[in-house]
Amino acid sequence: MKDLALHILDILQNSVTAGASLVQLSIEEKPSADKYIVRISDNGKGMSEEMLQQVTDPFFTTRNTRKVGLGLPLLKQNAERTGGSLQIISKQGKGTEVTATFIYSHIDRLPTGDIPGILALTASSYTEIEFIYKHQTPEGIFVFDTTEIKETLEGVPISNPQVIAFMKDFIRDNLAAIKAS
Repeated sequence: MKDLALHILDILQNSVTAGASLVQLSIEEKPSADKYIVRISDNGKGMSEEMLQQVTDPFFTTRNTRKVGLGLPLLKQNAERTGGSLQIISKQGKGTEVTATFIYSHIDRLPTGDIPGILALTASSYTEIEFIYKHQTPEGIFVFDTTEIKETLEGVPISNPQVIAFMKDFIRDNLAAIKAS
């Protein structure tokens, strides 16, 4: 995958497939500690211990449509390429948390990509799921919560094309305000 947003989209899709009603994404940029941390947690069905042990194997997948699952193995590879790591915590019936830590200054850290686009797309595609996105930099914190957006819309569907464009711009402008990379 060419950027972190595509990795995030893949994991968001995993959360949706796992039946989550709440998905939380946080990105912490800590240049002084040389860390860039991406964390996605959900309240989906979770994984068994056996599945958890296999989930970063590229030849393991729960899908019937193909024989490989590259999302988490590639994320792990990209994190480790920078000297970082991937941690997955999951409990059946409780949900899953995926944390990818990258070395902030490493030349091989992937670009962030189109976070506003993937969030607006996901939120407008899965309107029954609550998505919370928190991005923290040394300049500040931005939080995007689809429940708050829906309340503000007063009945206008979050899947409305004008709302999708608004969400993209809103996220992009707020990320610029906190100088997100």
